[in-house]
Amino acid sequence: MAAEHRAFIVAGTGSGCGKTTVTLGLLSLLKRRGLRVQPCKVGPDYLDSGWHTALCGTPSRNLDGFMLPEPTLNALFCEQMQQADIAVIEGVMGLYDGYGTDPNYCSTAAMAKQLGCPVILLVDGRAVSTSVAATVMGFCHFDPSLNIVGAIVNRVNSASHYRLLKTAIEKYCDLPVLGYVPRVEGVALPERHLGLVTARESLVSQPAWQMFADTLEQTLDIDRLLALSRLTSLPQGAWPELPAADEGAGLTLALADDEAFNFYYPDNVALLERTGVNVVRFSPLRDRQLPACQMIWLGGGYPELHAAKLAGNSAMLEQLRAAHRRGVAIYAECGGLMYLGSSLTDADGRRWPMADIIPGHSTMGKRLTRFGYCEALARQQTLLAAAGEVLRGHEFHYSDFQPATPAVLDCRKVRDGVTLQAWSGGWQAGSAFASYLHVHFAQRPRMLRHWLAAARAAL
Repeated sequence: MAAEHRAFIVAGTGSGCGKTTVTLGLLSLLKRRGLRVQPCKVGPDYLDSGWHTALCGTPSRNLDGFMLPEPTLNALFCEQMQQADIAVIEGVMGLYDGYGTDPNYCSTAAMAKQLGCPVILLVDGRAVSTSVAATVMGFCHFDPSLNIVGAIVNRVNSASHYRLLKTAIEKYCDLPVLGYVPRVEGVALPERHLGLVTARESLVSQPAWQMFADTLEQTLDIDRLLALSRLTSLPQGAWPELPAADEGAGLTLALADDEAFNFYYPDNVALLERTGVNVVRFSPLRDRQLPACQMIWLGGGYPELHAAKLAGNSAMLEQLRAAHRRGVAIYAECGGLMYLGSSLTDADGRRWPMADIIPGHSTMGKRLTRFGYCEALARQQTLLAAAGEVLRGHEFHYSDFQPATPAVLDCRKVRDGVTLQAWSGGWQAGSAFASYLHVHFAQRPRMLRHWLAAARAAL
């Protein structure tokens, strides 16, 4: 493959070391240099990738080794690289943190080796001097086969502090230090219970972020970073058998997209469009009329923060109920499940009526109800899976759903060969299916075929 392809992974020593902030600065900086930048995120995160997209202007892609088979993930990555000069990939947690204790499964390190991408190690410079070299040395020696090509030091107090850190790392680790990130006021990302505040709720073009990019131009050796990010080849990938290009022709999908519902993998939307489905976006918060459609998708988000407005838009709630009565194929994930339920109690204890399509009640809690990867076995035919088929996905929610009907999925979380949790989830009510599980359609394209077939019944 041509050597002009470039990519690098921003990997951290742990969560909270500043990966997202530094990645956003690099995206902004490289875009200003006129490069076509493809942002990516290792793992299932929607919030970091949403910030990438808002700041870069190019949809950020999730690289998820749990949900996607290696050939499929590689094919998705290679396709995006055809339209990019460089991919900037933000890692997940610490470099070797994966699913369980295996550093080669679902970790940033595993993804770097799978894609053949060089790694830039981001280390925290707070309250440390020569000891930073021991940290870097440990990460470099833990897996000598990993291509760690350079380090960046974050949260550096001064130029003299940086010189001390750089000298220690390069003396004891034989690894180039590509610069540092000083403390910059105004670029901290706001957070709430599910993590970062969504990018669409904040001003990503505010002067502080532009000044941050200006600062990085001065404190990082970007030319050397670009030189180290050259790829000699792209990974070998292969697409699974996808639905035919006209299998969704004549079908329209109404996609909920506003402040309450906006957690979607761009690849999922693109896969639907490949089948010929016409995707029309609408707002459950503001629109009173549902687009004419045979399919509806209500993604994750923050319906609990907008419960009063969602409940107050009775016209949209009735439109959804009428669509359900007509047999429109409705799919909902997490926040969408809460909206399709009978009612929702928010964090302040106020109870709001919802669509009442999936009988049950959602209640917000003060701690995570469930978090992490899991598998779901379908007990019966559902909108996305036939009985006996297994879906792989990710759950991350503070709410709990108390159903009034039996669940249709047997879910389990397995780590290092041990089943940590087993529970029931997912509910099918007529043509509507909802669960807490976030899934990537490319793992099993048959999911789309099930959904398309159900939608055709609504024509």
